[in-house]
Amino acid sequence: MDQTAARIARTIADQIAATPAQVGAAIELLDGGATVPFVARYRKEVTGGLDDTQLRTLADRLTYLREMEARRATILDSIKGQGKLTDDLARAIAQADSKATLEDIYLPYKPKRRTKAMIARENGLEPLLRAILDDRNADPQVLAQGYVTEAVESVKAALEGARDILAEELSENADLLGRLRGFMQKEAQIAARVVAGKEEAGAKFRDYFDHRESWATIPSHRALAILRAAKEEVVTIDIAPDPETGVPRAVGIVCAAIGIPGEGPGDRWLRDAAGWTWRVKLSLSMYVDLLSDLRRRSHEEAIAVFARNLKDLLLAAPAGNRATLGLDPGIRTGVKAAVVDATGKLLETATLYPFQPRMDVRGAQSEILRMVRTHKVELIAIGNGTASRETERLVAETLALIDGPKPTKVVVSEAGASVYSASELAAQEFPDLDVSLRGAVSIARRLQDPLAELVKITPESIGVGQYQHDVDQRRLAQALEAVVEDAVNAVGVDLNMASAPLLAHVAGLGPSLAQSIVRHRDENGAFPSRKALLKVVGLGPKAFEQCAGFLRIREGKEPLDASSVHPEAYDVARRIVQACGRDIREIMGKPEALRGLRAEQFVDDRFGLPTVRDILSELEKPGRDPRPVFKTATFADGVEDIKDLKPGMMLEGTVTNVAAFGAFVDIGVHQDGLVHVSQLADRFVKDPHEVVKAGDIVRVRVTEVDIPRKRIGLSMRKEGGEAQARGRGVSTDGPNGRGGPGGNRPPRAPAPKGNGGSSSTGALGDALKAAMKRK
Repeated sequence: MDQTAARIARTIADQIAATPAQVGAAIELLDGGATVPFVARYRKEVTGGLDDTQLRTLADRLTYLREMEARRATILDSIKGQGKLTDDLARAIAQADSKATLEDIYLPYKPKRRTKAMIARENGLEPLLRAILDDRNADPQVLAQGYVTEAVESVKAALEGARDILAEELSENADLLGRLRGFMQKEAQIAARVVAGKEEAGAKFRDYFDHRESWATIPSHRALAILRAAKEEVVTIDIAPDPETGVPRAVGIVCAAIGIPGEGPGDRWLRDAAGWTWRVKLSLSMYVDLLSDLRRRSHEEAIAVFARNLKDLLLAAPAGNRATLGLDPGIRTGVKAAVVDATGKLLETATLYPFQPRMDVRGAQSEILRMVRTHKVELIAIGNGTASRETERLVAETLALIDGPKPTKVVVSEAGASVYSASELAAQEFPDLDVSLRGAVSIARRLQDPLAELVKITPESIGVGQYQHDVDQRRLAQALEAVVEDAVNAVGVDLNMASAPLLAHVAGLGPSLAQSIVRHRDENGAFPSRKALLKVVGLGPKAFEQCAGFLRIREGKEPLDASSVHPEAYDVARRIVQACGRDIREIMGKPEALRGLRAEQFVDDRFGLPTVRDILSELEKPGRDPRPVFKTATFADGVEDIKDLKPGMMLEGTVTNVAAFGAFVDIGVHQDGLVHVSQLADRFVKDPHEVVKAGDIVRVRVTEVDIPRKRIGLSMRKEGGEAQARGRGVSTDGPNGRGGPGGNRPPRAPAPKGNGGSSSTGALGDALKAAMKRK
């Protein structure tokens, strides 16, 4: 490992609580084309057990640090080319630990446009500055008289030129910039002021019309709200230390960099020049730096919130392989219906018109009953959009006509269904199907398996983000793609059932290889084994190594193909089976058969203890799904509109979005309620994700109802032992929750809401209003 690589490994190791050796091994694997899921799952011995979170952070930091090292080399070459590189300067560049510090050091040597300081030097004014610095008892006014020339018209002009030179030197002083930046990061305040005349147009931002708080501690959601308000020219932003106490301290830091020990005429002039430099140059430089840092920090936190919410939704409980009727509600255009079989294959579609203007209720009920009986439908998925309540009621009345077992009705989110319906992928999958009917198929399938269906939709369209359209879109896309990849590989994929979009997220594959796999499957039938993947055009040994362990073949020739045991370790698994003295099919899924075996017995020169332990666990529960068991909760009738809500009501709902300031809960009134972070538990909660996740069923108490502003305040704090989280699962809510326990509301699937718009908000003020609306 060269010196640069070793430095990078040490830096990352400190940040992810690992050793440089672990980091170096992981970097070598990633550089060699290995994927994060593969390294995390199948190379534990090599990396010392680094998990996927550590590896994702490692990969991100590796990119940043390599870019910084490249910039370090460029700066060194540039300064060396100018003939100005000294040993001290080279040492300072080598020790710089951030891009900002590197750029501070490079400032004096960076090619720049013609400046006032350059002009002052050309006019012979640099000696005047040196004279002032060298003799503080001399009067600068007197000294400047000797520098009045045709180019320098007056004493005032001469002193201004000297000041320009000093200001530029101070603005390029890396040590001073570092100290000022550290001071500002601790002491600066961010202040927002409304632009005159924008009070009405920007009413939703009125919490920030006259707002001030610490730059260091402002939560990301408030920072993003202020940044958005500034972008919409509703407020102006300032980032500065306290005018009374902070500014004098900042100027003092500048004075210290100059060295102003006394009260002589030169000292007084230099002190004034330091204050002027702070006001005109350095404060602006610090403002730009801190604004950039604030934006980056807020973006990263918002992206992290989005990623956590997305992961929770992707790993939501699947209803399983059961015939499902999907209903996409509509009034004038009708209710679109689609039946899919247990594998998700489309069987039939129809359009029902039970509402205005046709009001063909009987015909709609007859059609639903026919489809249920014909296709042995076990689940009915109802989209949560417009007319969802009416459709839910229609289904309930229809199912009441059935004697005996009835399908379970579940309200699911339509988020992104319209995006999928109009996509090229949907057109390829259903070329002859109307766009509106494709949405009903998506709704049905996402109940069966949320992960398999949601991967067909761009994550941004799922609408569980925090100011998602305001953040760095490239970083957002990278983070969300990583979440999808990790979720897909954590669950595993049925090789003979999976769609191309799902296969595309398997480690080592991608859209092109996924299409090749599906094409091969269509032409040659189901894959009999994992090894048969090597017959797919374009899929070589490296791709096979990366993907094989995450693909499952149920009831194939090789029992281990249904597990997460990698083919490279089949020999170890067979040695374990031989030690049991029984057929592998008799052992898999029977922990008692493996009792008495010690993992240490099967370690060899290729596979260490972590891998052997994983194999033993997999033999105990082969192909296990890490997602929770599908559950439902039941709600009573009677609360269908925000007007039905009253403070004190106890309701059940589904967490649809978790932000830094609290959780949004669908309680069934076409309007999400907000459980502020302070109302999540009877203890201090720093991060709402400690208490709830998107998809959780929770029991809440209504604390506030503001009908005109469409705001609902909720609490999960105990009141007589009530109002507690009920854990993961699905809610029996309609498109928007029902009040009270004990009724017969349909279950609600833990799926996202929204149509891809920004679904997050600012603080509890009006900035919340837009996000609290159903997308």
